[in-house]
Amino acid sequence: MSWMRNAIIALLLTLTTLSAAQAIPEGRLMRFPDVYKDKIAFSYGGDIWLVAKDGGVARRVTSHPGQELFAKFSPDGKWIAFTAQYDGNYNVYVMPSEGGEPKQLTFNPGGGHLNERMGFHNQVITWTPDGKHIVFLTRRDTFNDWFGRLYSVSVEGGLPEPLPLDKGGLTSYAPDGNRIAYNRIFRNFRTWKRYQGGMAQDITIYDLKSHAIDVVPHEDWTDTFPMWRGDTIYFDSDRGPEHRLNLYSYNLNTREIKQLTHFTEFDVNWPSLGADEIVFENGG
Repeated sequence: MSWMRNAIIALLLTLTTLSAAQAIPEGRLMRFPDVYKDKIAFSYGGDIWLVAKDGGVARRVTSHPGQELFAKFSPDGKWIAFTAQYDGNYNVYVMPSEGGEPKQLTFNPGGGHLNERMGFHNQVITWTPDGKHIVFLTRRDTFNDWFGRLYSVSVEGGLPEPLPLDKGGLTSYAPDGNRIAYNRIFRNFRTWKRYQGGMAQDITIYDLKSHAIDVVPHEDWTDTFPMWRGDTIYFDSDRGPEHRLNLYSYNLNTREIKQLTHFTEFDVNWPSLGADEIVFENGG
């Protein structure tokens, strides 16, 4: 009867495996993605994960009880900068892109509680094109929490330096590092839809040497998440007929704007530009 006992055990194991597989929920709420060549970094459950661009099993590369958010690959793909809530405060960290010991780069003792709609302290925004500095959004010297300022900090450490702007938000550098495209207003954690009021974001092009400015042609709607590649600035806007956030491109030479995606149910959210493509959230 040993064969019957073994068969029953095998059946029970099979049923247990099927039950466990059916109990695994669909993965959603994957946030703040970034892409470098064949891999994507994203936040899920307060940790940073890596997954192949073609899909497959994701691998968790942080596990601290505090939150780790806004992962950004360095231009050469060797490092990931991120904002982490270690010791109760949010600060800027960097670690090897395959995982490893994080290095703390900012040491802001706090800055006071921010409501969810205001975002996070010391939010990693982008890298400088030379890969030597990380740009982050802080409220350390603003007169109120409605506004943020952009600072950069060296990957080698040292004191952060402010960008020559009185206020700022999401930002992207021109390939030569001499200009930026940025939002002066940061309201990307507010849940407003089809907003056309005074806080509707536009995209300013700022020359860091001459201090000259230009503006991406703007309507009454929201233009945000600027991403600069070559002679094109990609961005997110709800200006289209869907009035959902979708991706657009702006040609700096012809000043032509083209709509690239046409999602109607969920917004294109937190897009991020890699070497050859843009990764974004849609419907979690």
